Amino acid sequence: MARASRLIKQTKILLLAALLLPVTSAGARGIDCAECHQDVTIESPAHPDLVCVDCHTNVTAEHEGKDLDPLTDREGCSPCHKRPYSQIGRSAHAGEVTCNQCHGDSHAIHMAANLASKVSAVNQIEHCGACHDEPADLVEGYKNGAHGQALLSSGLVDAPGCSSCHGSHLILGINEPRAAISHVNAPETCGTCHALLLEDWKSGSAHGLAWEDGEEGPVCTDCHSSHESADLRSAESRLASADSCGGCHESQLATFRQGFHGKANNLGLAAVANCADCHTPHQNLAAGHPRSSVHPDNLMATCGSCHEGISQSFTSYDPHSEPGNPDDNYIVYVVWISMIGLLIGVFGFFGVHDLLWLQRSLVGVLRGEYERHGNGSSTYVRRFSKAHTSLHLVIIVTFLLLALTGLPLKFHETAWAQTLTSLLGGLESTRIIHRVAAVGTFGYALYHLGELFVRWAIQRERGLFWGPDSMVPQPGDFTDLVANVRHFLYLGERPKSDRWSYIEKFDYLAVFWGVMMIGASGVMLWAPIWFTGFLPGWTLNVAYVVHSDEALLATGFIFVFHFFHTHLRPGSFPMDPVIFTGKMSLERFKEERHLEYQRLVYNGELEKHFVDPPTRAQRRVAYLLGSLFLFLGVSMAIGIIAALLKG
Repeated sequence: MARASRLIKQTKILLLAALLLPVTSAGARGIDCAECHQDVTIESPAHPDLVCVDCHTNVTAEHEGKDLDPLTDREGCSPCHKRPYSQIGRSAHAGEVTCNQCHGDSHAIHMAANLASKVSAVNQIEHCGACHDEPADLVEGYKNGAHGQALLSSGLVDAPGCSSCHGSHLILGINEPRAAISHVNAPETCGTCHALLLEDWKSGSAHGLAWEDGEEGPVCTDCHSSHESADLRSAESRLASADSCGGCHESQLATFRQGFHGKANNLGLAAVANCADCHTPHQNLAAGHPRSSVHPDNLMATCGSCHEGISQSFTSYDPHSEPGNPDDNYIVYVVWISMIGLLIGVFGFFGVHDLLWLQRSLVGVLRGEYERHGNGSSTYVRRFSKAHTSLHLVIIVTFLLLALTGLPLKFHETAWAQTLTSLLGGLESTRIIHRVAAVGTFGYALYHLGELFVRWAIQRERGLFWGPDSMVPQPGDFTDLVANVRHFLYLGERPKSDRWSYIEKFDYLAVFWGVMMIGASGVMLWAPIWFTGFLPGWTLNVAYVVHSDEALLATGFIFVFHFFHTHLRPGSFPMDPVIFTGKMSLERFKEERHLEYQRLVYNGELEKHFVDPPTRAQRRVAYLLGSLFLFLGVSMAIGIIAALLKG
């Protein structure tokens, strides 16, 4: 067939040459094409044997001196290229694009395989991109993608160009069923290069099996794009994996984002496990399928690829846990309900209590009920020992570090959490800081317990667990609470305070509760493999709920209620420096700790507590540190409230 076509073509050329001989022969007219068209240079490697009249078949003897219209595709190219011309007529380019627009000047056309050709793989992206420049990142997306990098950066000329995926002449819109990259055809198109992956996908993937059965489901182009996909092993691709899968699996994405893997992924930790790591990209079978990577029989190998040395019990940890769903894991649900109840109870009680206190304090300020005690007092009493002020400073620093590095994980979807994580050097850096601060927390807790033991067992100090100097709640604290509420409601006088109020006792005991609950759950999450050596894996889900919600309780209480109780209430605004200096003026001590003052006077011990006033340098340091701590705490409180209201 090809040989016959060439014979016909050569016959046409000879006939045309014979017909035009009087025009082009120097013997007959003494002229040829070159005499008039000296500016035309024919250098077309694709058409080495053609002469002018092969394409310009409408040339006659009378054309001399006349301007002829340029040849159309049908007049010039279609006689030889019938099939491509027919395909273009049925393509998205029909009536819009001419042959020369893609292939270039008809006098300098190269074979498509020639690197100099405008339609060679290496030149297509720029040439096609001249028209297809919307969306704006279409061309740049391809260049940065795996195909573009292979072709343009690595020099692999066999890497796919535009026509490899979209076709050359019969190019159809992506929504056309017959298009090469339509939903039904995309796997076979991609499979021309990725043959092994196609076979794996068709036979070992829930997506591929659905496609084989003609059902709707994801195909190659739903998960990958030549105009977006970078190296699939790159951090960018790994971080985008969850959202890509979540486009179809919305509920699974939501539960994934509730766990550590999903939150860490959202904060930019590319190394953390994503969907493809657990479910595999091309053999993602349903969990009940024996060959599925997440089938119970295969979880040891799947989880063990990241977590070396795991036991079988580790695999009962659920990365898609739904704590609020009683049908998921009832024990986790009960713990979650308990934590939610604790949060609502504490925040609800102190929210009402402090709002009443705030309005009563503002009224008191307007009435002149509060006496401001400045720095002019010459007599001061020791409120806290130097050891206790140092201990409190350690508590503040470690607590703030834990909050700064832990809260972004809980509120990972907020802009402030992601910015804060970046400022701290990324999630890997924040995890190190968090654990160092945790060690510091355990350190001060053990130190204080040791101090109490020495004072009680060795020094035989009495009153540590009962009496006015004890931090243990007593009946009088409930009486003071009732009296305070009556005062807030203008029904009675403010109660006289002793060394410790019921609010300070709550703060003190809350630290013990928080260190115990947050610390124990945090250690479990720090060493999950060791703990699941003798505990079931779902206890990690319990630990995660406790750690997360207890941390919210602690930070929310400290940054809102504790700050109000100590620094931001009208009686001490803008800051109470006593915890940093350890000293309080005698006038303020007499007013705020009246019962303790009376007891010391009665026992003749007041003067034993007199100390020198804090120096200017001590006050400056106290206000500098206090301002920094308050700023950080209040800022995080605003971020927490904004995130809770938005969520």
